[in-house]
Amino acid sequence: MNISIMKRMGISLAVILVFIAYSFQQRNDDESSISVTASQTPASVSATTSTTPTPASSSNVADSSTTTNNATTSPAANSQTSTSQMQSQMSSMMGQYKDGTYTGTRADAFYGFIQVRASVSAGKITDVTFLEYPNDQHESKQINEQAIPILKSEAIQAQSASVNNISGATDTTKAFVESLKAALNKAHA
Repeated sequence: MNISIMKRMGISLAVILVFIAYSFQQRNDDESSISVTASQTPASVSATTSTTPTPASSSNVADSSTTTNNATTSPAANSQTSTSQMQSQMSSMMGQYKDGTYTGTRADAFYGFIQVRASVSAGKITDVTFLEYPNDQHESKQINEQAIPILKSEAIQAQSASVNNISGATDTTKAFVESLKAALNKAHA
């Protein structure tokens, strides 16, 4: 009877150890895989799926408005649509921010705080500097080494705080957006 109980305890212990080993392995795999996922907010939805910025040419604007014209609008409405699209593109080319450097608020990223400084030149975001970010734990360092360049690049490309969420760095992404929005609010022209 004692041998039977010891066998059951041994099997139970083995199952528990295998589960613990599996859990650690899964955790390490999750930490090392950080990927970008598209968030669908009105400010970040774009007409193209390209990850590199491509300026819209006048033929692209005409093609899309012609398609709209053929579907349901009159030529006068088509002209107004093209004009408003061109004005929108011109205002984004001219820049929407006052030149200077603007520091955002400290935002909680769960394992620490994130604070950024946005540099604006010619009305456009030219650089985003991380003044503070969680880097005292190995996991935080690993996540932020991968996430920070992506966030910085996307903010400069978008010319706003509307960036894609980074899977595996959700807290970092949310805190980055909060801090950058605060900085850009100070920079609005």
